[in-house]
Amino acid sequence: MQKEIQVICGTVQIPSLREFLKTMNTVSSAHGVIIQGLNAELLAGERHLHFAVGKALRAVAAGTNVAKDPGVEIMRYAAGERQIEKSFAIGLHEGKNRAAFVLLGKRENLLLAFSEIQKIIDEKPCSEMLAYSDAKREGVLALFGITDAEIEAAGEDKIPELVLERVALADLLK
Repeated sequence: MQKEIQVICGTVQIPSLREFLKTMNTVSSAHGVIIQGLNAELLAGERHLHFAVGKALRAVAAGTNVAKDPGVEIMRYAAGERQIEKSFAIGLHEGKNRAAFVLLGKRENLLLAFSEIQKIIDEKPCSEMLAYSDAKREGVLALFGITDAEIEAAGEDKIPELVLERVALADLLK
């Protein structure tokens, strides 16, 4: 049976990250789906998210994944990281988050999990939440180690493409 992918975006207040992750695990287990929350402030557009998810799923299918958990593998690629520990930088944090949740599973299970997540987040259009903007610039440059020289060479408008390059190279950089 083909797994489907669903993305839901919005703002979520997280008083305790540990408790929030427990809740996500409960929803995930109850419906047999994978749920991975990412910090939308560090995603450089919809292409970035979809490219990272695709790379992660291909790695899992090919058995070349670094993380045992497919959700963590998605986070690893989204962060453009080989090392799992460093990839947590693109995850959610305590306090107010602009978040993107990636859900993987069978359609009927996804719909149930999706509706549970809708109850805990203030849903916003993903096109708006994921779009790269000047407000994201500093965080994105820091996370992906994009230098002024690279921006000078490629152009300010190419920052999202430089991020995609980091995601593509995540397997090669050791």
